[in-house]
Amino acid sequence: METLLPQAYLIGLVVLLGGAAVVVARQIWLVRRDELTLSRLERQDDGPDGDAASLYELASVQLRKRLFGEAADNLSRALQRAQAEEAPTEAVALIHNALGFALAAQNKYKQAIRHYNQALQVKPDYPVALNNLAFALEKQQNPEEARAAYQKVLALDAANKTAKKRLSRLERTLGTAA
Repeated sequence: METLLPQAYLIGLVVLLGGAAVVVARQIWLVRRDELTLSRLERQDDGPDGDAASLYELASVQLRKRLFGEAADNLSRALQRAQAEEAPTEAVALIHNALGFALAAQNKYKQAIRHYNQALQVKPDYPVALNNLAFALEKQQNPEEARAAYQKVLALDAANKTAKKRLSRLERTLGTAA
C-alpha cells in the first residue's frame, strides 16, 4: 500500500510525458514536411513560374505557414496559369477560394468576396467557398447576405458544423430566431 501511490504517480507521469512526446514529434514531423515541400517547390527548375498545380501546392504550404502575402501572389499566378491551360472548372474554383482565403487573412475582405463569388460562379455547389463568403460578408457588416450564404451552405450540406455554428451566432447577434 505504501508503494502504490508513488508507483501510480510515476506511471501517470510516464504516460503524460509519453503523450507529450507523441504530440511534439507529430508537430515536428508536420513542420518538417511543410519545410521540405516548400524548399522543393521553390527550387524547381521552372521556379515560381511553374504550372498551376505546382503554384497551388506552393501557395497551400505558404497558407499553412501563414505567409498570406506570398500565397496570394502565387495563387494569382496559379489562377492565370489555370485559365491559360484551360484547367478543369473545379481547379479554378479551388484556386479562387484559396486566393479569397489568403486575401481575407490579410483583412482584404472586398477582394476576397470577389474571389469567393468567382469560385461560386464556376462551381455553385461549393460549400467551403460559401462558408468563406459568408464569413467575409460578416466582416464587411453585411449580416443579411451572410445569413443567406450560411443558409445556402446548410441547404447543400445540412451537417455542416461551421455553417450551423456561425449562423446560430449571427442570428443571436441579429436577435432573430433560428
